[in-house]
Amino acid sequence: MADQYFYGTGRRKTAVARVRLYPGNGAVVVNGKPFEEIFSRDTHRAEILSPLTRLGREGRFSAQIKCEGGGVSGWAGAIQMGIARALVASDPSIKPALKRPENLLTRDPRMKERKKAGLKRARKAPQFTKR
Repeated sequence: MADQYFYGTGRRKTAVARVRLYPGNGAVVVNGKPFEEIFSRDTHRAEILSPLTRLGREGRFSAQIKCEGGGVSGWAGAIQMGIARALVASDPSIKPALKRPENLLTRDPRMKERKKAGLKRARKAPQFTKR
């Protein structure tokens, strides 16, 4: 790979993605495997590539990504944000295009709610019996 790359970190739920964007042919490698191998759903694949498709730069960059924590959906969201941030690092003038309509540069704050004492899950209570 080339020495020159642009870096971006993305986070979603408990997943963290460290993204390196290289000028290249559009290959996306996640944890040493092609991303098609890890992400079988088309929605996840589209989510990952959405920052590049929005700017019309699909074939111009190759991405090398390391993901940790969480699951596949969290990874997809984290990679999307990491790619968007790396693109802004490569060219700050594209920042407004990635902010509207849905903001790809802002961390999604939704997390799994903790389990509460006396309940079965975060909010599910045991079945109530009157008599």
